[in-house]
Parts: sequence; C-alpha cells; structure tokens
Amino acid sequence: MATTPTAALLGFGGMAIPKVAVPVAVAATAVPATAQAIELVAKPKGQVPDEPPLAHDVETVEASYYGHGFAGRPTASGEIFDPSLLTAAHKTFPLGTLVKVTEALSGKSVVVRINDRGPYHGDRAIDLSQAAAEQLGIVTTGTGKVALTLLSQA
Repeated sequence: MATTPTAALLGFGGMAIPKVAVPVAVAATAVPATAQAIELVAKPKGQVPDEPPLAHDVETVEASYYGHGFAGRPTASGEIFDPSLLTAAHKTFPLGTLVKVTEALSGKSVVVRINDRGPYHGDRAIDLSQAAAEQLGIVTTGTGKVALTLLSQA
C-alpha cells in the first residue's frame, strides 16, 4: 500500500493509513456562535487570532521577508509577486502548500501560501511577503524567529 497524504502529514513516513468507509450520522443543530468564532470570521482572510508566545520546546526557524523591490517579478510558481498578498518562499515545501507561521515572541500568526523558492541567504528557512511580515511584526527588524505548521499540501 502506498503512503497516504494523511500518513505523511502526520509523520508516519512509509506507513499507509487505509481508507475505510464508515457511515456517519450528522444532526442538523444550531450551534450558538462564540465570540472566538465571530472574531475568526470577522478577521481578514489568512489572519488568525493572536496566540501566546511559543513554548521553549517548540523548534523555531529564522524568517525574513521580501517586499516591493521584487514586486512584478515572476515567482517559482509562475505567479507575479505581489508583496500585499499572504505568500512565502520555502526551499522544499511544495508550491501551493498552506503554512501557519507563528512569531516566537509575540505569538502572532498568519497563514501563507508557498508560491516561490528560497530563501538563499544565511540560515533562513522561509521568506515571507511584506504583508505577512507586517502581520507578524518583523518588518522593522527584517528577520524573526518563527514556528512553521504545515496546514495543507497542494
């Protein structure tokens, strides 16, 4: 059996998780909206609620950003780079992958879509668009420690 995407995402390597059809009953009930749910819906696409700073045992990587100097240039995906979109460059994540990026000190998070390759400077693991860097608060320093959470692969 081949490795399923679910097995790969959950870190089971070469294991295969068989797909089993299980009947599921779904009841149509009204669920009262919580303040957090309303806040999530009200925020712009890609923005997630602020979270507490990361625990010390969470692995962090170095992030940087690229902005208006690269606007209008083609990315590895063929898209034209727009610094106002929530996108990023990563060396190995598949193009189109959604990644939650959480700034280590503030706990602020943003969801970006990988559409380019890089970074190719120092030990940086991800290059964020200027819009993503602004939401995380790393524009003034140019770089920051972040945690990456893979949300979906293209």
